[in-house]
Amino acid sequence: MSSATGAAAPTKTLSLVDEFLLTLLNEEAGYFHQVPGWDLNCAVVGAALGELSLRSRIDTDVESLILLDETPTGDPALDPILEKIAAEPVRHNAQYWVERLAIRGESIIDATLERLVLLKVLEHHDGGFWTLARAGWQANLRGQADDETAAEFVKTRISRAIFGEELPDPGDAIIISLTNACDVLRLIFQLDDEAAARVEQLCKIDLIGRAIADAITDSVAGPLLRRSTFAKAIPVVSLLKLLRNRHVRSGNLPALFASLAGEYGPVFQIKVPFVQRMIFLCGPRTNRWVHRHGRMYLRARDYLEEFEKVYGGSGILPTLDGADHFRYRKTIQPAYSRTRLEAELSTFCGHARRHMATWSVGESRSAVPMCRKLVNSEMSPLAVSIDSQDVVDDLHKFKERALKTHIGRTMPKFMLQTPAMKRRARLIDEVVERVQRVHTPAQRAGCPRDLADDLLTMHANDCQLLPESNLRFVLSAPLIASMYVGDQLSFILHAMLSRPELYDQVRAEADALFADGDPDHETVNGPATDVTRRVIMESMRMYPIVPMSIRNVMNATVVEGYELPEGARVFIVQTATHYMGDLFPDPFKFDIDRYKPPRKEHLGIGYSPYGLGTHVCLGSRWTEMQLALNLLLIVHHFTLEIAPKNYKFKIDPVPSMSPSKKLKFKIVERRHELPV
Repeated sequence: MSSATGAAAPTKTLSLVDEFLLTLLNEEAGYFHQVPGWDLNCAVVGAALGELSLRSRIDTDVESLILLDETPTGDPALDPILEKIAAEPVRHNAQYWVERLAIRGESIIDATLERLVLLKVLEHHDGGFWTLARAGWQANLRGQADDETAAEFVKTRISRAIFGEELPDPGDAIIISLTNACDVLRLIFQLDDEAAARVEQLCKIDLIGRAIADAITDSVAGPLLRRSTFAKAIPVVSLLKLLRNRHVRSGNLPALFASLAGEYGPVFQIKVPFVQRMIFLCGPRTNRWVHRHGRMYLRARDYLEEFEKVYGGSGILPTLDGADHFRYRKTIQPAYSRTRLEAELSTFCGHARRHMATWSVGESRSAVPMCRKLVNSEMSPLAVSIDSQDVVDDLHKFKERALKTHIGRTMPKFMLQTPAMKRRARLIDEVVERVQRVHTPAQRAGCPRDLADDLLTMHANDCQLLPESNLRFVLSAPLIASMYVGDQLSFILHAMLSRPELYDQVRAEADALFADGDPDHETVNGPATDVTRRVIMESMRMYPIVPMSIRNVMNATVVEGYELPEGARVFIVQTATHYMGDLFPDPFKFDIDRYKPPRKEHLGIGYSPYGLGTHVCLGSRWTEMQLALNLLLIVHHFTLEIAPKNYKFKIDPVPSMSPSKKLKFKIVERRHELPV
């Protein structure tokens, strides 16, 4: 099977594994039809065995799987399986090989998805989502329409076999058998009784397809029934043990949970009187599990329900899961892209400089509000086209109180009903009114598109996905985001200022960058800012502002041998890995060379400052560039010092990690004028 885009495109071949995964793709959800992990692994191995059969490497009957030719295929997903079969002196049946090789299922899936992205059949999105790359090569297999993609053509062939008179070829018969064994064929096609009977007939026409499907059907039941039989008891960390940990006093949550994981393992629980038991996942393997499989077992909505009600909303993006979550992300993703910030680079620098012009030489400013106001001076006009500096402090205080009340549960609910908090809640409506007033068609004519444009269009086009009741939250969200980005900038500035050698290197990059005016985005993102970017990465490793995420278990499962029961509250400390010495040697040392070849310690699942899985930060690339620009602008125009000079660094861990309010930055001199 081959494909080409135009006459000049090279020929590309899809394997049975490729086509099986494409059949499972559900573009509405941005993922694959939900097949439990063991079932999917068995089915993928079955597809690999089917491909080896089509390539005349193996054959099978009811009794055994037979090796015909051990010559390698050249396919990295198939050859390790062929090698295993060839090395086995005794013949076994298909079920034996499906079960034995199921552990290789994930690596086969990874290799296949990577291949399909390289072939431009699939496009990968942040959060572990995939869609068909319609702008890429078209399938043009066996004479189908030129505008039909590879995945669409596979499904068309299968549809013709099920609903027509055509007999499928052996490969299609195997795909039908596999998808039917996984019980997802009915989700892909609407099967009436006649079609279901036809499927049963088609599953029997190919001997190897039938053998593999029977092996999968027999293999998938056992592990599910044995799910909790051998589950280990989850270790309990006593409250006293927790409070005695030295990292509790410093406020460093990632370091705290890394030390607990080192003593108790990757899954443990903490029991606090009168509080629902808290199960913690900490480590590279649990990170990987959450990233790959969390969408099937964990739900975000439960712990955020009360918080979203504070804003009068229901179904805001952080609380959504599944297809609605993906559809929402896909709609607003352009507004959070680095490309949109790059298009407004000069405007961004202008907003930053206008705000920095209010800084006076000789004064000491509290680090947290100083950085939050700077970030908001850029984010508010670019994202929602308003000036909100007069209200942003109050909005941040309201958000922090709401988080402490409904997420952290460290304050009673009535503390959100004080006169001051009610006044701040009313400011949210004022912000929404400001945004709506400047987003009429006449006033937006000729203006670059911003986030508010995308959100208001989304509301007009799909008022169920984004109802009017959610506008209070979504239109004020960019102002709230300045709290998190500002706190991260505070950490970065402190880390740099406390290390003079790094300060000198970043300042040298900044002066060269702005020597001839504002740079273009390629220069900002290129080697000219290498040290700056690595300083930021190391700061985010040591001081991630959102060190964990909270989920509820919606489907019971087993992780690392421990059962997570349905309804349990799970704390995913994805940044605990930042302080694990096997991933980041000497983790308490601020070392920006970690990110240079050959070390590249950030590659892999251990470096996770933006979260994991489907809820990974949508604006991570925008944020990276915004942090770099701010750091470079500050050191180019000013000389700063930590104040007081004997300040002992401490972290405020609740509701999110930020430097202690006692940290200040003193403005020692203005190095370069601020152009108007």
